[in-house]
Amino acid sequence: MDHVNLGRSGLVVSRLVLGMMSYGDTSRRAWHLDLDAARPIVRRAVEAGVTVFDTADVYDRGASEEVTGRLLRELFASREDYVVATKVYYPMSDRPGDRGLSRRHVLAAADASLRRLGTDHIDLYQVHRWDYATPVEETMEALDSLVRAGKVRYLGASSMYAWQLAKAQHVAEHNGWHRFVAMQNHYNLAYREEEREMVPLCLDQGLGVLPYSPLARGLLTGSRRREGGGATTRSENDPAAVSAYVPEDFDVVDALCAVARELGRPPAQVALAWLRTRPGVTAPIVGATKPQHLEDALASLELSLDADLVKRLEEPYRPHEVSGPE
Repeated sequence: MDHVNLGRSGLVVSRLVLGMMSYGDTSRRAWHLDLDAARPIVRRAVEAGVTVFDTADVYDRGASEEVTGRLLRELFASREDYVVATKVYYPMSDRPGDRGLSRRHVLAAADASLRRLGTDHIDLYQVHRWDYATPVEETMEALDSLVRAGKVRYLGASSMYAWQLAKAQHVAEHNGWHRFVAMQNHYNLAYREEEREMVPLCLDQGLGVLPYSPLARGLLTGSRRREGGGATTRSENDPAAVSAYVPEDFDVVDALCAVARELGRPPAQVALAWLRTRPGVTAPIVGATKPQHLEDALASLELSLDADLVKRLEEPYRPHEVSGPE
């Protein structure tokens, strides 16, 4: 497993990030795993050299953070051996103000995440969405205070417009506060709108790009059908995937499957290998609810795509409406 710096920051990360969203409360989603079911998958990731684990407070209302913290304490000898990333924004209760990026919510949410994770610091603390109701100055000052207090090591952003990221970076720099070092965004072979403005901005500003949904919620594994539904539990019970992708995306899937057949590889490995060719991408965030999901992600690191194959994979793409920031 190769390890690289996250953008121009000093934080060293593995070239794969294990997404922990599907681990926690099995009553919330049919495909979620509890602690015991998640343990062998996370152990295999650790054995393979994965050192970055991404969760969020809102995932299963804190259960994902609890499972993440417990497993990482079990599987690593030292806290300094792994990087834990979590997020803040979404509501954790029905109480007024228990959401967004206000100073009050950010500081309270960070403390709550630390308790659930069972650690004294968060390596990468990310704003999950842009908060239109809170001045960005208030948010960036609150995040800076967490870094200065030693509760957070680095700051990251997720799913916003490029102008919003640029504004946040400018506000932080102008006031001498810590800036974002990473962007976690929706980016894959079937959704490439981030290449227009966000990725160039990240390259210019030195942010590492950590794409989420690198397999387009299973679309790029070949498990979904043009007429709807799919061959897996998640593909049959995932309304968000229906709204995120359009019928024309299956032209991309057809090209992907054709290349995969020629290479003798599963489509998932080829789709992940393509992401690795993209400028600015540090590491995709890969979710795994079955051992084979993780094995495909690991195998993709050994797969190289030449320029002709990349061109064939990209040719069928059609522009989309921008999604994700809202």
